[in-house]
Amino acid sequence: MDLEKLASTLKALADPTRLRIIALLNIRDWCVCELVPLFGISQPAVSKHMSRLKAVGLVKETRRGVWVFYSLNKIHLQEVGISLNELMNLRDENELVHREDLHVECEGVAT
Repeated sequence: MDLEKLASTLKALADPTRLRIIALLNIRDWCVCELVPLFGISQPAVSKHMSRLKAVGLVKETRRGVWVFYSLNKIHLQEVGISLNELMNLRDENELVHREDLHVECEGVAT
């Protein structure tokens, strides 16, 4: 996953309400109308959160008659975790600094 897509996904997750929605969707599929009483916010507010999660690919929707049910895109969520794990491994960049002699000694900083 490229850094821009990962950053967008993490921004979408950087909200307590959306994190709670993700946790609930990890249990089962939900309709917005079921979530409204759990969050104590309006239906349009819950829908907006869902829209944000859907825009970054974390949530999928399925129509059942007039109702729209949302489910967690577990594959994408797993890709985010893998990407974060890979992001933490910046050995190539570290080696580039030393190979290209880009290393800078900061005064007063112990190395």
